[in-house]
Parts: sequence; structure tokens; C-alpha cells
Amino acid sequence: MRPAYIYLVFISSVAVSCVSTGKYKALQLQAQKSDSLYAWSQQTLKTCQDKNSDLNKQKTTLQNQLTSQDLELNASKENITMLRKQLQDLSTLSSAQAEGLKKSMDNIGAKDSYIQDLRAAVAHRDSVNLVALMNLKAYMGGYGDQNVRIKVERGMVSVDIADSLLFTDSNSYVLTTKARSVIGRMARVFNDVPEAGFTVEGHAVQSDSLASTQDSLPDTWDISVKRAAAIVRMLQNDYHIASSRMTAAGRTQELMPAATDTTGGIIADRRTRVFIIPDTDRILQMLERK
Repeated sequence: MRPAYIYLVFISSVAVSCVSTGKYKALQLQAQKSDSLYAWSQQTLKTCQDKNSDLNKQKTTLQNQLTSQDLELNASKENITMLRKQLQDLSTLSSAQAEGLKKSMDNIGAKDSYIQDLRAAVAHRDSVNLVALMNLKAYMGGYGDQNVRIKVERGMVSVDIADSLLFTDSNSYVLTTKARSVIGRMARVFNDVPEAGFTVEGHAVQSDSLASTQDSLPDTWDISVKRAAAIVRMLQNDYHIASSRMTAAGRTQELMPAATDTTGGIIADRRTRVFIIPDTDRILQMLERK
């Protein structure tokens, strides 16, 4: 009887051992599945985080574009408000010039047809100036008066652009990525007045950092001209503005209009000036006829 009891105990122990091993394997398999699920979850989380980062970048880009469009829209609204005054100023300028020409031609017995033609030529020039002025206000006005200054003088429209919108620093002629947007807007203005030429006039101020590079840039003449050349080169290569319409020029520090011994004067001189020059051949030809 005792051997039979021992046998039963042995059989029970083996059965219990088999059940425990099966549960262990099941738990081990479940743990492996959990590890795989955790690894997949981590990878999915990283993918979602990357996509979220890309979406945030796209959102920032769209917000910047929207801000730029808002600036341009506000500038256009201001341009419409100022249009009457601009038209009046240009009309007064044209009338004064026409009156002076009329008196001169009366003294030499000029014909009425000559005066009328000359007036038409001057009016045509002024109309080109008006188109350029309006478009500059619309395309460039959003940068603010401290960065962009637009004016009419000596029968031409000019715009002063601050260095901070164009170059990497005050003594560099390397254009920044921001400059492409500014120059692209200028190209739109030039395309709207195809018969006009223009001159890009670089400006620079002598400083210690410029003096330390005497071998490559001896003085402000060099950096001023190189700045102008960099701008017209981008206009020609990237925006297909004909080189025959462009002139690159430079100003040395001694010829600056502002007093560069003051902070305000230095800031005023750190700019690039662009002149839009209407075609005056028609006026000159008529003057030669006299």
C-alpha cells in the first residue's frame, strides 16, 4: 500500500510541475508581446512627434507669409489715401516745369506745337514717376520708414534701403536671405516701368572692421561698388532684369550727405539708394530741335 501512495505523490508532483512550466511559458510569451507592443508604441510616438514638428514649421512659415501679406495690404491702403496728395504734388511740379519752358520758348518765338509736344514729353516722364512711386509704396511700404525711404527729387524717384534688410553686417557686400525678398519686390517695380532705367548706389561707412581687411577692401569705394554690383547681379540673374537698364555705382564716406560723426548720421549712411530714371531721350530730342 505504501509504494502505491508514494507513486501517487510522485505523479501529482509531476503534474503540478508541468502546469507551472506551461504558465511560465505563457507569461514569457505575453512579456515578449508586451515588449514588441512597447517598441512599436515608442516608434509610433517618435513618428508622430516628427510629423508634429514639421507641421509646426509649416504653421510658422504660413504665419510669416500672412504677416507679409498684411504688411503689403496695409501699405496699399496707405498708398490709396496718399494718392491725391501725390497727384497734386506731381501736377504742381509738372506745371512749374511747363511754365518755365513756355517762357523760354516765348522768348525765342517757339511754336505752340513745340510747347505742346514738350509738355507731353514731360507729362509722360512724370507719369512714369507716378507709376514707380505708387508701386514702391505698395510693394516696399510695409518695411517701415526706418528701413525704406521713398521720395521724388530732381525729376526722379529714389528709394533708400537700410543695410539691415540687405547685408550680413555694416561692412559686408554679401546679401542675406532676407535681401532676396526685398530685391524681388524691387524687381516687380522695375518690370512695371519697362522703359525706365535705374542706378543702384552703394554706401558704406569706414570702421575698424573694414580697416582690418585693407588687402581685400582698401576703402569705402570698394565696398560701396561691390554692394551695388551684388544687387544688380541678383536682379539680372534671378529676376531677369536686362543689364542694359542697370548701373551699379558707389559712394565713398567723404561724399555721404549725412554727418557720420553722429549715431544718427552713421545710421543714415548705412543704406543703399536706388534711383529710377525715366527715359528722357524724347525730351532731349525736342530740346535739340530748337
